[in-house]
Amino acid sequence: MVLLPVVSFAQKQSSDFGIWTSIGAEKKLNKKWSVGVETEMRTRDNTSTIDRWSFGVNGEYKATKRLKFGAGYELLYDHNEKYTYKTNGDLNKYANYWGLRHRLHFDVTGNLNFGKWNLALRERWQYTYRPEKTIAQRYDFDDENYDGKAKTYSGKGKNQLRSRLQLKYKTNINLYPYVSAEMYNAWNIEKMRYTLGVDWDITKHHEVGTYYRFQRTYGSDEESDNNVFGVSYYYKF
Repeated sequence: MVLLPVVSFAQKQSSDFGIWTSIGAEKKLNKKWSVGVETEMRTRDNTSTIDRWSFGVNGEYKATKRLKFGAGYELLYDHNEKYTYKTNGDLNKYANYWGLRHRLHFDVTGNLNFGKWNLALRERWQYTYRPEKTIAQRYDFDDENYDGKAKTYSGKGKNQLRSRLQLKYKTNINLYPYVSAEMYNAWNIEKMRYTLGVDWDITKHHEVGTYYRFQRTYGSDEESDNNVFGVSYYYKF
């Protein structure tokens, strides 16, 4: 509710729908430490295009009942589309290619319980590096053909702070419905996410989840809205 006005004042310009699926595993080493792995696939363009694949490893340390720390690494393989424009605004050239990104994150999470309710605030710093990438050619809109000229995109890194507030409820049948709001900040607000979902501990070792997510991205060439349906499965050792 606190973050909702940020979304209200931005003008919608484009929208999309995608499906995000993830599979992961988690192992508790002891009462304090746990480690995990996760792989994910995302789609875009109304599910017609694969947006990215990723694989990540992470670790978590539970310092107290109310405070925990985490860290992790992700390898991202994503589908990029880049446009250039002429001074009059007409399309000039278009590039379509797959590229790698490396991502590190560190986070701290504090939480409070109110009966069956749990309120958690997670602050996560993440650094993403995209290596230099050379593509063979780009599409030229004037010639209506590919130009046959190689183009190199320089490597670059990016820091972001992700702040997520989440409220979760525990039912008597091990269902955990939740809502959350998350803000991406890199000296200005770049992205907002609002999620409504439910996790279900089927057994001691198996957990499935599903959610709807509304995401708004700011500051790019075009502000965009993204509607996401997500499903997940985790195996817990």
